[in-house]
Amino acid sequence: MHTGKIKKVVRERGFGFISDTDGREVFFHQSSLVDTQFDALKEEDNVEFEIENSPKGPRAVNVHIVKV
Repeated sequence: MHTGKIKKVVRERGFGFISDTDGREVFFHQSSLVDTQFDALKEEDNVEFEIENSPKGPRAVNVHIVKV
């Protein structure tokens, strides 16, 4: 399981990017969220997620908001 923060949310397109603790930027789609509504996400929210390979590169799946 990886951790990071929401870096950017592109609401009109249904996706965003997570900055993980290793400094990588990882794409996520709204369908990858678990127990969280896409509209409720904010930049700097702490998240946990898994990474899977896709044809366009790594993407975050099973994204959970983490309360700090």
